[in-house]
Amino acid sequence: MSNETRTVCFDRDLNIEAYNFKGIMQKFPNHFHEYYVIGFIESGQRYLSCKNKEYTIKTGDLNLFNPRDNHTCKQIDGRTLDYRCINIKPNVMRKFTLEITGEDYLPYFTENVLFHNDLVSSLRELHLMIMQEEKDFKKEEILLLIVEQLIAEYSHSVAVVASKQPKAEIKVVCDFLENNYMKNITLNDLSDLTGISKYYLLRSFTKQKGISPYSYLETIRISNAKKFLEQQIAPIDVALQTGFTDQSHFTNFFKKLIGLTPKQYMNIFIEGCRRSEND
Repeated sequence: MSNETRTVCFDRDLNIEAYNFKGIMQKFPNHFHEYYVIGFIESGQRYLSCKNKEYTIKTGDLNLFNPRDNHTCKQIDGRTLDYRCINIKPNVMRKFTLEITGEDYLPYFTENVLFHNDLVSSLRELHLMIMQEEKDFKKEEILLLIVEQLIAEYSHSVAVVASKQPKAEIKVVCDFLENNYMKNITLNDLSDLTGISKYYLLRSFTKQKGISPYSYLETIRISNAKKFLEQQIAPIDVALQTGFTDQSHFTNFFKKLIGLTPKQYMNIFIEGCRRSEND
């Protein structure tokens, strides 16, 4: 078995997370995040599917996810992966955007993969500074310059994509799942809610959102679980508060989606950087 190292740091100065998954071959199922992800592969190759487009990403390529961009990825060459990224919550990105542009809005990045992009070297330097828990303001300078270039070259306002909102019945389902994620929900419930058949609902939802209703629900549960864990609520209590049948189911799904166990994730908000091997 390869030696896996999963390191996660929460930078309190920048209010962002940094991940480094080294030596892994884990496949991540179709999911989304509630935050922006800016990442790159240090070594290895990865198959990525994002918003119904397929990519092969390699060393030197930058990946860029908006909140709610559904994606899945897996190894394609039988080699282990060294992947690094930073995660930026929308409220933090809004502050950066205001600082950079003087306007109060959230950017929407139009490209999910930037091949052979020069920003990777800057992102690598920033990532290393966060992992080493450096305090120099140089890391904030690098971050602002990265975000500035991404906004200038690869984004527009979220308002521009407002016309792409899903049909009314799909929005009703999304709202219901987001407000009732802690409950036991059935496909019959969603069918009754919308007045359309289960099959048509399943097909229509997946086509419009790029993710199945159940995968959408699980992702919402994990997103809320992360918020509870950041408040240092015990994983067993978080499992019960987010609709999982038991702690084991919660732990397995959390690691499947995030790459860490709930306890490992919670500990980064207690200890700062957190490193685990074969865990």
